[in-house]
Amino acid sequence: MSYFRKLLGTVLILSLLIPLICQAGDHAPVVVAVNPSVMAAVMSRNEIRAVFAMRRSTWRDGTPVRVFVLPDDDPVHRDFCKKILKIYPHQLRRIWDRNIFSGIGQTPIEVESLSEMRERISRTSGAIGYLTEDHVDASVRKVEVP
Repeated sequence: MSYFRKLLGTVLILSLLIPLICQAGDHAPVVVAVNPSVMAAVMSRNEIRAVFAMRRSTWRDGTPVRVFVLPDDDPVHRDFCKKILKIYPHQLRRIWDRNIFSGIGQTPIEVESLSEMRERISRTSGAIGYLTEDHVDASVRKVEVP
């Protein structure tokens, strides 16, 4: 009887984990995208972190930085945080919350989809966000993060 309980427990755990594992890689690689007005072609990971942590408010030419993000639970947002920023989404959210509660900053502009992200980046001067490679087109420019 105990063998069957263990087997049932293992099957139950796998049935819960497999969708999560499969969901993580169901999209193209995530890249940083900017409005064509942004002159930066390459940005270090620290520069990207400063921008998405809302610690950098202007570009080198003085243009205001406008940051766009997807909802915290979006798989592309999670991949962006983990693979590009090298932090967990909840850590980024904590930074934004601390900025708001201390009165020293604001949060990024949240969009609902990759299509909306691309559209908002393309028509907002100084905009930065992230897209999957298959959503990048001529209306936005990809930034290399070495």
